[in-house]
Amino acid sequence: MAEPKTKKTRASVAAFIDAAEDDTRRKDAKAVDKMYREITGEKPAMWGPSLIGYGEYESPTGAWPRGCFSPRKANLVLYVLSDYKERGVLLKKLGKHKTGKVCL
Repeated sequence: MAEPKTKKTRASVAAFIDAAEDDTRRKDAKAVDKMYREITGEKPAMWGPSLIGYGEYESPTGAWPRGCFSPRKANLVLYVLSDYKERGVLLKKLGKHKTGKVCL
């Protein structure tokens, strides 16, 4: 099995957030970073060039962040567990959003 291309790096999370082109996206990323830190109790790390991850677990394909997000140009993307039992109930409370397999 191939190793994941996305790996933890030593890049600066703060510099990555500060480099976001859009002021709103930058402010949103800082707010999400604060929430992730409070919820997980973990310090963030860059995973690949564009994911901000918290914590780590070993999957069959290698190490991955337990939770992560990316302040992408078009959307702020949160990566969440797709098999969480109460996911549907919680997403209904969220308001307008789009989801993919593990993206919110």
